[in-house]
Amino acid sequence: MHDPERASETGPLAGVRIVEFASMASGPFATSLLADQGADVIKLEAPGQGDLIRHMGYSRGGLSAIFNTLNRNKRSLAIDLRKPRGQEIARCLVGDADVFIQNYRSGVAESLGVGSAQLRGRDPRLIYVSISGFGSTGPYASHPAYDIVIQALSGLAVLQADPETDTPELVQTVVCDKVAALQAAQAISAALYSRERSGRGAHIELSLLDATLVFLWPDGMEAQTLIGEGIAIPTTGMRDVAQIHATRDGHITLMVVSDDQFRGLCRALARPDLVDDPRFATLAGRLEHARELGLEVAGAVAGFESEPICTRLREQAVPAAPILSPEALLGDRHILASGLIQELEHPIAGRLRTPRPAARFEGASSPPLRPAPALGEHTREILGELALASAEIDSLAEAGVIQTFG
Repeated sequence: MHDPERASETGPLAGVRIVEFASMASGPFATSLLADQGADVIKLEAPGQGDLIRHMGYSRGGLSAIFNTLNRNKRSLAIDLRKPRGQEIARCLVGDADVFIQNYRSGVAESLGVGSAQLRGRDPRLIYVSISGFGSTGPYASHPAYDIVIQALSGLAVLQADPETDTPELVQTVVCDKVAALQAAQAISAALYSRERSGRGAHIELSLLDATLVFLWPDGMEAQTLIGEGIAIPTTGMRDVAQIHATRDGHITLMVVSDDQFRGLCRALARPDLVDDPRFATLAGRLEHARELGLEVAGAVAGFESEPICTRLREQAVPAAPILSPEALLGDRHILASGLIQELEHPIAGRLRTPRPAARFEGASSPPLRPAPALGEHTREILGELALASAEIDSLAEAGVIQTFG
C-alpha cells in the first residue's frame, strides 16, 4: 500500500494510490468516489486535449461542468503513452500504486504497455481494473460502446417505454456508466481488503452491460426470473402503482402500500369514502384496481397546490414529494439543511457547485473537496515524486512525451 505518511488527505482510503487511465464517465466516476474517501488518484491523460469529456456540455474557461464533477480531488499527469519513454514513466508510477484502472476496449491498454499482464507481472500486489462495454470475451468484446448502446441492449430503454405508444425511451443521464462505476468502486474496496489478508492483488474485469443487467434484474427483469409453469402474473405494473399527479401549480408523486398508509391517504385527500370502497379495502385489491385508484387520487390531488398537499400527506405518514426541477432542487429546505451541495472556486472554470460525498463515516473527517485538475496541472509535481530532475522534465516536455501546466 502507498505510504500513508506521504498522503496529504484524510479519510478511510488515505494512503491508497490509484493510477487512472480512463476517460468519459465510468472509470473517472469510480475513482472520484474513492478520491472522496481519501485516495490519491493520479489521472493519466493524453497531451493536447486530455479526457474528451473535458470539452462536452456546459463549460466555462474551456472546462466542462461534468468533467469537474467526475474528476474532483484528483491530480492530472499529461503523458503520451504512445511513446516508449511515456510508457516507461507510467510503469514506474504504477510501481508505487495500489490500483490501476482503465476503461478502454480490449487490447488498447496492452498496445500502450499498460495491460494487466504487463503491470501485474512486475507487481503481483497491484489491483488492476478493466472496465469495458462488453467484457473481454464474447462476440461484442471488440465493439465500441457508449451509455446509450448499453441502455438499448440491456432492456432498459424498453423498460422506460412510453406507456401510450410503447416507444422505447432512453434515460437522460449516463445511468449505465454510473452503475458500472459504483460496482467498480465497491470491487476495488473489496480487493484492497482481500489483499490485506492474502498479500495478493487481483485483476478485476467489469463490463457496463453486466453491471447494468445486475442493477436492473431485481425488479426490471422480474418477468424473466421465474422459469416454468405456475407463475402468478400481476395485472398491474410499477407505472400503475407509482404515478405522477398534476396539482394546481405543478406535479407530485406518492405511493401507498400498507393499509395504514392508504387510510392516511384518504384522510389527506378528504376522501373518507375511498376507505369503504371494497375495491381498495386490501393491498391485493388496491394492486388489482390500481388504475381506478389512480384516477380517484388524481382527481382529488388536482384541487390542491403541491406544497400544501405534500404537507398533508406527510402528516399522515404517506410517502410523497413534489416533482422538483433541477433549479428548484437547489432551494429545497432539506437539501439546504443537509449541506449536500457545496460551492468551490475553480481557477479556470470559476465558481461551481458540487455535492459532498454521500457516505459519511462516523468519527472520520472527509478530505476537503478540491476542484478537478487542469490538463497536466500536476505533471511536474508527480514526476518530481518519481525523482525526475527538473531538467529532464523540461526535456520530456520539449519532446512531447509530457505536457506541463502553467
